[in-house]
Amino acid sequence: MIRSLNKSCNPKPETLNYLNLIRYQNLFFIALAQVFIKYGLFLPFGVDTALTTFGFALLVLATLCIAAAGNIINDIYDVEIDKINKPTKVLIGKKISERNANRLYIILNVIGVAIGFYLANSIGKPSFAALFIVFSALLYLYASYLKGILLIGNIAVSALVAMSLIIVALFDLLPAIAPQNQTEQSAVFKIVLHYALFAFSINLIREIVKDLQDINGDKRGGINTLAIAIGRKRTITIVFVLGVFMVLGMVLYMYEHLYDQQVLLLYFLFAIVAPLLYFCVKSWDADTPKEYGFLSKLLKIIMFLGICSILLFQFVVLK
Repeated sequence: MIRSLNKSCNPKPETLNYLNLIRYQNLFFIALAQVFIKYGLFLPFGVDTALTTFGFALLVLATLCIAAAGNIINDIYDVEIDKINKPTKVLIGKKISERNANRLYIILNVIGVAIGFYLANSIGKPSFAALFIVFSALLYLYASYLKGILLIGNIAVSALVAMSLIIVALFDLLPAIAPQNQTEQSAVFKIVLHYALFAFSINLIREIVKDLQDINGDKRGGINTLAIAIGRKRTITIVFVLGVFMVLGMVLYMYEHLYDQQVLLLYFLFAIVAPLLYFCVKSWDADTPKEYGFLSKLLKIIMFLGICSILLFQFVVLK
């Protein structure tokens, strides 16, 4: 009885394989960030928006479909590399056929682009539909070509992470801007851009750290990462320097925008700056795949804590 109940509660192995293929944890993070922007920033500030609740749900769905498709095509192209870097986590060809993976990739892209066309027309900005096509194309180019070019792939995927935040403002905030509300709308849009820059910067550093972790498979796959081009030691030094710049950037941001906001100031100090300082300390002499893996997870936590601060930003007085 208990055994049968456990079986009914646990997802089927095949379903779990597909969830892992699309990186459901990362997709959840993207959705959470977009929801925080909509309901933790736009709604509390009372700015005018263009999307209904249903329209916003479609925007989240379209973003997740394109991102999931990008994860799939990346795994398809990385099969041989992943056999070296993470042999126990290879799905394509073992637990999921390449044919089924390609089918799901096409289906998710079609759904994402179709929803994008519908939303773009519903807000009176039909040209915005091209964004979803561009995102889909960039993710394909990243998997098939850009990741093999020094730093270009890292920058491209980090820019797409940032765009997953900016797209909420483009579809929900921008179409509702009018002469009478331009000041308030622009101020909130600027906050979204700040968070997008934060997400871009953290993700770029994390991509470089992941390249350090995956250097053996990347060498076999002919991918020219920073770690391969200049070596592990120089690369981890660059990671350390970028971490220091992030700390300095956050301190400057706190001084300019949060100086009089005690709650936010304390949150940024202990939840973002302190972990970033710890990251710098740990990255200074990191030298093993295990240590690189820890740094990658730490950056992911910092990004999550940073995005969570959106919920506190409603207490900031717009300038």
